[in-house]
Amino acid sequence: MFIKEFKLNILNGIRVLDFGRYIAGPYCAALLGDLGAEVIRVERIDGSEDRYIHPIGNPNGEGAMFMQMNRNKKGLTLNPTKDGSQEIVKKLIESADVVVANLPPQTLKRMGIDYETIKKYNNKIILTTVSAFGHGGPYSERVGFDGVGQAMSGATHLTGYEDEPIKAYSPYVDYGTASLTAMGTLAAIIDREKTGRGQVVEGALFATSLAFMNTHLIEEAMTSKNRKAIGNKSPYAGPVDIVKTKDGWIVVQVLGEPLFKRWANLVGAEDFLNDDRFSTDIKRGENSQILSDKTQDWCKGLSSKEALNLLSEAQVPAGPVNNLADVLKDEHVNQMNFFQDVEYPGLNKPAPVMGLPINLSNSENKIKKRPPTLGEDTNQILTELGFSEEKINIFRDKRII
Repeated sequence: MFIKEFKLNILNGIRVLDFGRYIAGPYCAALLGDLGAEVIRVERIDGSEDRYIHPIGNPNGEGAMFMQMNRNKKGLTLNPTKDGSQEIVKKLIESADVVVANLPPQTLKRMGIDYETIKKYNNKIILTTVSAFGHGGPYSERVGFDGVGQAMSGATHLTGYEDEPIKAYSPYVDYGTASLTAMGTLAAIIDREKTGRGQVVEGALFATSLAFMNTHLIEEAMTSKNRKAIGNKSPYAGPVDIVKTKDGWIVVQVLGEPLFKRWANLVGAEDFLNDDRFSTDIKRGENSQILSDKTQDWCKGLSSKEALNLLSEAQVPAGPVNNLADVLKDEHVNQMNFFQDVEYPGLNKPAPVMGLPINLSNSENKIKKRPPTLGEDTNQILTELGFSEEKINIFRDKRII
């Protein structure tokens, strides 16, 4: 089995109720679980939609997203809008330290987990919420996903090509928002230790996307450059591009004078070192096509491995453009144990799940618990809350749990 002794217990004694869906909420809660919190995933009786996204051959339907987002969690089924459910919600809130929910305000209120309601049950509770746009502006009632944040922040406009804006494949706005709200939740926990008060931690996809684009927005505000998408190149330095080798593609990124000199000496472009067109990073960005062409000409007769070895020896940042199978076979990925083999009922082999993507020198960073099957821990949790077996059966008969 993959499970080893779990020593990362910084948040030991903290209980988190995860009412989240998809990525921003559940990944925030997963990070807290990685740090040792007890996390309870609360979901619909028949399973929430995000349990079944990215099918991976499990006859029960659990998908890849569920496997990643719900490590180190217990599983509880609950319909908090059903008559009689608030008895459970109240006891859960009383027992908890944090509620995580990336749900609209009206949904939180309907479920009875809005802040005004839950602080009546527990005045030290921390409510961590994520919305598309945040509260207080003209877009506050709108719904949105990661791609909306990418598009509205200007990132999509500058990605791809001028006549074809392209959204990033990986939902970085979701993951960024989850990570930032996890940080905000940790800050709220520290603040509660000092003041004894709970509070609301609010993240927003649009706010995260603007934060990640802020450098470019500052430039636009101060200079009115009105930059356009230029593919894989950079307007700020060069060569920065993806180029083709004999057997694949590699990315090369050169920034700063020392790196540029090393690149020029490697590819036989020493004359560029005295050329005013390439005398600064900005000028190299403005004339990046020439530098990309030179890089492409240099590596077209080399395999990706040969080119990358030479670039590595010259200390020029570069890497292969991997497909997903390449990533899973990568020797560094495997030697560093970035993924853990997680067994799950119904899967014919372990799934490679990544836990906390940072290491703390005093703690062993291991996944302690596989994701829960649907409602796996419902009876245990309700029993611990003081409900009798008879009462639990009544809840189940009424489809409250």
